[in-house]
Amino acid sequence: MKDYFYDMIPAEELAQLSYIPTIPEFVTWIEQKWGDRPAVSDTVTTYTYKEFCSRIARRRAYINALGLAKGAKIAIFDRNSLNAVELFLAVTSAGYVALNLPASLPAPAVAGSCKRFDVEAIFVRDEFAPLCEGLPVKVCPAAAIADEEAPVAIVDKEDTAAIFFTGGTTGAPKGAVLPHRALMRGSFNGCFAPGSQLAGNRVICMLPLSHIFGLVRSTMSVFYTGAEWFSCEDMKATIGKFPQIRPTLLVLVPGICEILLGLVKMYGVPFLGGQLKMIISGAANVPPRLMTEFDKLGIQLLAGYGLTESANLTTGNADVLTHPTSIGKVYDGIETKVVEGELWLKGPTIFTGYYNDPVNTAAAFTEDGWFKTGDLVRVDEDGFLYIVGRIKNLIILDNGENVSPESIEEPFYKCPAMKDCLVREEEVDGKGVIAIEFYPLMPAFEGKPWEEVEAFFRKLVADVNATLPSTHRISKITVRHEDFKRTGAMKVSRNQ
Repeated sequence: MKDYFYDMIPAEELAQLSYIPTIPEFVTWIEQKWGDRPAVSDTVTTYTYKEFCSRIARRRAYINALGLAKGAKIAIFDRNSLNAVELFLAVTSAGYVALNLPASLPAPAVAGSCKRFDVEAIFVRDEFAPLCEGLPVKVCPAAAIADEEAPVAIVDKEDTAAIFFTGGTTGAPKGAVLPHRALMRGSFNGCFAPGSQLAGNRVICMLPLSHIFGLVRSTMSVFYTGAEWFSCEDMKATIGKFPQIRPTLLVLVPGICEILLGLVKMYGVPFLGGQLKMIISGAANVPPRLMTEFDKLGIQLLAGYGLTESANLTTGNADVLTHPTSIGKVYDGIETKVVEGELWLKGPTIFTGYYNDPVNTAAAFTEDGWFKTGDLVRVDEDGFLYIVGRIKNLIILDNGENVSPESIEEPFYKCPAMKDCLVREEEVDGKGVIAIEFYPLMPAFEGKPWEEVEAFFRKLVADVNATLPSTHRISKITVRHEDFKRTGAMKVSRNQ
């Protein structure tokens, strides 16, 4: 699928890009490559790539002075700030292992994470300092920086660069161990989208740096392409700055796309700053109606697929208007195999295992090194992939047949009056049945009584049921007044 992605950008830009296997090499490369271009900004302070990399070098000096052995784990507990992004690149380019902690963690979870992942030092935002009192590790302020610079470390591409939390919509979070080559290959994959990518995009990092999507596509790929990265320490305040920042590209989960679309309907397209041309969305199902609505605004909303374990970017879809429910095609260098419907992966983006978790690590890989994603897929005649479910979510029917709830949900996402839905098994009169819950897109029913809303979805289910085998048909319908419980990535949680 190389040409699918490589043909997206101008040939002269493709000639300027190459896969850089380690973060120390990458930091050196962006300083030399992009020099005086603006690199990072919080709308008050802006640093060029030279200044940015100089600050990273000064932070490396501070970290080296802590006296930790190379490969030590260093946590970063901050919001999406200039400090946070400098620290991540400083930790990893100095030969240590970074662990970005979610800003929402309470004190017991911070302490638990430090113990579980053998953290030896933690850089902490001032407002989070009370949550770190008494930790048996070196606690440093997130703003800490030395006067002198330190060179990048020499690391191997197989050395661990970072550990990321992963858990999906169910199950306890695990720590995915990502080597340099994985993070950097995922970041390289993120350079490819239709049109010029090296012309100086402006990208607001609205997804948390503790999430692989926020770190890879919303940050590292931004630096790879010489774009300007804007911090987002407060979502609401940052959205209000769109007219000032004038972003040209955003990386979002579908839930935030919904919010922006609602704001555009209230305040008009200029609210987005007038320069936004593209949104990359993922981490959850992207409803086709969102693609259509943004297309009407002259904004491409592109979807893809990836996991924390595969450094985020595994597939990308630049043809959403013709293949709206597809996750796209596989990036160059990633091997795929479909075994009994499950997608297996091999290649440079794949993680090395779950930290101190041999049982789950062994379960994730085959003996010959294939990573079993747990995602059920199909491939169409054009080579586009489609997610049809998760193995762990399968419903076992009375006749022993396995049914994917996601495959039943898929046709409902074509409905422009539905925001989200959830299919699962429920018990009715002592018998297991397939049930569905809907969360309506309420503006579509403005002024209508609730009975009419419920009748609309009953009719919708009847229409879809008519296309399904009798064993797969939905028997119970619930229409919600309130949104679903969601994960940190704003996916609908299956543990409602």
